[in-house]
Amino acid sequence: MSKLFKRTKILATVGPSVDSEEKITELVNAGVNGYRLNFSHGDNEERDRQIAWIRKAAFARGRSVAIVQDLQGPKIRLGMLKDNHLDVKTGDELILDSSLEDHDGSLRVPIQYNLAEKTKIGETIFIFDGKIKTTVTEITSNVAITVRVENDGFIMSKKGLNLPDTDFGGDILTEKDLADIEFGVSRDFDFVATSFVQSAEDIERLRQILVSQGSTAQIIAKIETKKAIASDKVMTAIVKATDGIMIARGDMAIEAGAEVVPIVQRKLIALCRQHGKLVIVATQMMSSMVDNPEPTRAEVSDVATAVILGADCVMLSDETTNGKYPIETVKEMKKVILYTQNHSKVQPIESDPTGEYKNYDALSHAAVQLAERMDADFILAETKTGATATAIAAERSNLPIVTVTSDPRVAGQLALTYANSAYVRPYTDTHGLSLARELKESGYLQPESSDDSLTFIIVSGTARDLIGSSDTIQIRKI
Repeated sequence: MSKLFKRTKILATVGPSVDSEEKITELVNAGVNGYRLNFSHGDNEERDRQIAWIRKAAFARGRSVAIVQDLQGPKIRLGMLKDNHLDVKTGDELILDSSLEDHDGSLRVPIQYNLAEKTKIGETIFIFDGKIKTTVTEITSNVAITVRVENDGFIMSKKGLNLPDTDFGGDILTEKDLADIEFGVSRDFDFVATSFVQSAEDIERLRQILVSQGSTAQIIAKIETKKAIASDKVMTAIVKATDGIMIARGDMAIEAGAEVVPIVQRKLIALCRQHGKLVIVATQMMSSMVDNPEPTRAEVSDVATAVILGADCVMLSDETTNGKYPIETVKEMKKVILYTQNHSKVQPIESDPTGEYKNYDALSHAAVQLAERMDADFILAETKTGATATAIAAERSNLPIVTVTSDPRVAGQLALTYANSAYVRPYTDTHGLSLARELKESGYLQPESSDDSLTFIIVSGTARDLIGSSDTIQIRKI
């Protein structure tokens, strides 16, 4: 069974290419474990339709599928340009004016965010996905700045800006984000991903907002700014403060340089594994499949590397939002994950996992060692909060983890966690054992031994309503 069980999960972004119940269902059947709803695009009516499709597909499949709300954040874009295009040359001085509505073709261009309140003279601003580099030369007014163009090229309407030197001072949640959070709370999303994180304090502010609205959604910090990766100390603080990390390699490459991305990716994955936090590798994992039916060798290697490093999840963006082959992309990604995990062990980290509760770490370590020593078929975690399953996953065993919980929210959040297959069942004294029998009878759990029996470890607790109460390891055979 373990050879067919995908331990690294797949998160797919919803967009025009898969905006139908049929496509959403096909993606789940192909191997998608969660969906990202990008709140930079679309409206709430559209999202309600997509949420219903996702939950229906998950129910039909009989397993949990996570929904991630990805907040836009202070996404800074140009406004509409005359003829949608403007050529620029080295030495040109562009005026980025947040009060300008109509562009007349001059070097005074509209922008959707008031940079005069945030930027300083001498700071670098990249325009159009890094294609045009500029330097701030003047705060022209209280609504506009002047930048000097450093290379020839062109800009287009609504293209994004990156500000690697600019400190947003914790102001990363816009009015749009606050309204979107309220919508997300009402729809009970499993995760909220916050953009342009610069410090642990950004996570705490969002946490307070979610708690004040009664939400138990987990927070994913998108790591894409130069300040977020300024030092190991800053990265560690962010990892400790959040529930998960998304390594947003596209903006990170623009802000900090493409050469830093592989090293930062390794550091963040190791930190998340050490502290028992979810880690997602994102951006251009199979970008050639937007237009082609097969990935490049470099993309296959990229996905395999994330698996070997021990990432919980790999993410698809343009491949499933605008690509011609969204279903094929997921199937190819799953094929790479399975082959890699079956032919290479996860790379060890220097420090043992250290979560919030020491007894979880000790018990989980013991359970994994026992299961591997016994050649068990899988590990079964009975959990109220998900902490037991998360702690077992942090050990990065080569065994599947079957999780049973009475809380649908916990099951949804575990859908992206390494090696976890989570099921919702009403609590009884034997609900773990009952689930194992059910999955064996259905054919989902396939014994690898010749006697048609399943050997597994159950990790559970006697005080089931208390966090940190797991205290029991059982050896079972059915």
